[in-house]
Amino acid sequence: MKNQKNQKKKAIALKYPQGVEAPIILAKAQGKAADFMLCEAQKNGVPVAQDKVLVDLLGLSNEGDVVPENAWQALAAIFSYILEDKNEH
Repeated sequence: MKNQKNQKKKAIALKYPQGVEAPIILAKAQGKAADFMLCEAQKNGVPVAQDKVLVDLLGLSNEGDVVPENAWQALAAIFSYILEDKNEH
């Protein structure tokens, strides 16, 4: 069993261009690169959600791949939350 403190932080950036059936994995990072991605997202007002299981699942795909169908339901819930939060502000 791995010690939680020894696990590197991971980040996945998604893009949802018009005309595509599902979001595309734009970038993946671990460790300091993940910290940088998250910091840049925060600076630029890009919504960030934390879901370790989803990040691990998406991490199995390559940059440029469409998000696998088995992740769509989880992403729909996250996108719904983000859109709802945006509309409240």
